[in-house]
Amino acid sequence: MGDAMDTGLATNRYLTPERLMMRDLARSFVQDEVLPVANRLDPEKGDIPVELIEKMGDLGFFGILIPQELGGLGLGCFEYCLVAEELARGWMSVASIIARGNGFYRSVPGRGQERRDKIAAMAKGRYLGAAALSEPGTGSDLSGVSCRARREGDEWVINGNKYWCTFADGSDFINVLCVIEGAQGTGRKSQVRLPVEKPRGRLPEGCTGSPIPKIGYFGWRTWELHFENTRTPAYETEPLEVRGGPHEAAVGLGVARVHTAARSIGLARGALEDAMAYAKSRIQFGQPISDFQAIRFKLATMATKVEAARQLMYHVCTELDSGNPARAEISMVKYFAAEMAERVTSDALQVFGGAGYTTLFPTERYWRDARLTKIFEGTSEIQQRIIADVLLGKPTQRGSN
Repeated sequence: MGDAMDTGLATNRYLTPERLMMRDLARSFVQDEVLPVANRLDPEKGDIPVELIEKMGDLGFFGILIPQELGGLGLGCFEYCLVAEELARGWMSVASIIARGNGFYRSVPGRGQERRDKIAAMAKGRYLGAAALSEPGTGSDLSGVSCRARREGDEWVINGNKYWCTFADGSDFINVLCVIEGAQGTGRKSQVRLPVEKPRGRLPEGCTGSPIPKIGYFGWRTWELHFENTRTPAYETEPLEVRGGPHEAAVGLGVARVHTAARSIGLARGALEDAMAYAKSRIQFGQPISDFQAIRFKLATMATKVEAARQLMYHVCTELDSGNPARAEISMVKYFAAEMAERVTSDALQVFGGAGYTTLFPTERYWRDARLTKIFEGTSEIQQRIIADVLLGKPTQRGSN
C-alpha cells in the first residue's frame, strides 16, 4: 500500500526530506530482504539469519540512537520509530532486534577505549545485548525479583532464575537484574543490573536454560534461565561522556514503549495492506470483494485507526526528542497502538475469510505478533494505570487496586 497511507499533513509537518529518505530506505529493505525471509522462516519458527542482521548493521539500524562520537548515527526517537514501523511491517522480530543495539549501548560492560570499541561494534550490529529482568513469579512489579548477586572481590556471583529473556543465546552479553545480598534498603534501592558477557550462540558459563514455547514472535528464541554461581567482573562502569542530543535523556523505558507502538503500527499496516490487495483480487458473486460496502467500510476504518496511531506516535516522538518527558503520552501511544494493532490485524484476517486462518498468508503472523504488543514493555493495564495516575493523581489507597 505504501505511499497511499502517507497524508499530506504527515509529510508537511513531520517528514523532512532526510526522514523520508530514511523511511524509504527501510521500506525498500523490508520488501527486498525482510519479507521473503519472514514468509519463509516464520512458519517453521526459524531464526533471523545472521546475514540479515549484518545487512541491517551496515545500514546503521542498530545505531540510530547511539551518538556519533560512539560510532552511531546520533539521531532521535523519531527516526528510530520510523525505521521500526517499516521493519515490523515485514517481521516484528526484525523490528525488535534493533533495540539490542539502540537500547543497550549505555549498559555495555568495560571501561575506556575497549568499551567504546564495543559500542561502535554495537552500532553495526556486531555486539548486541539481551535483558534478563522478569522471573517466573515476577513480571510487571520488578521490585520483587529474587535472583541474587553477591560481591566476591572483583567479581559478582549470580544465583537465581529468570524468565522471558529473548535472544539469550544470540547476544554478546545479558543484563541480569539482581537483588544485592546484604544490601540495606528494599525494592529498587537494593537492586543492580549486571552485564554478563558470553559467546554468541551459547549461554553464559554457569547458566542453563531452555526456550519457552511461544505462539508467535518467532525469528529468535525466548528463554527461561537458571544462574548457578555465574561469575561476572564487577565493572565500575564509567559514565559515557558524549554530547547528548535532546533524545538522550529519554532513552530508556519510555523510548522502548514508543518503539513498541511503532512495531504495533507496522504490524497493523502490514495486515491492512495485505487485506486491501486480497480484497481487490478475491472474486465472489462475480466481482471483487473490495466492491462490497461492508469490506470497503471495514478497510476504511482500519486505515483510519492505523493513521491515528501513527500521528500520535509522531507527536510523542517529537516531544521526547525535544526533551519533554511526556509520561502520559508515552503510555497513551503504547496503549492505543497495541490495542489498535490487535483489532486491525483481526479485521484483516476477517477480510481474508478462511484463507486468513491458514499459514499460507502472513496475516496470521501479524495477528499473532500484534497480540504480544498488549503484554510486553508494560501491559495495556499498566499503561492505563500510568495515564490515570497522571490525570487524576495516585489513588489514596494504591493497595486496594
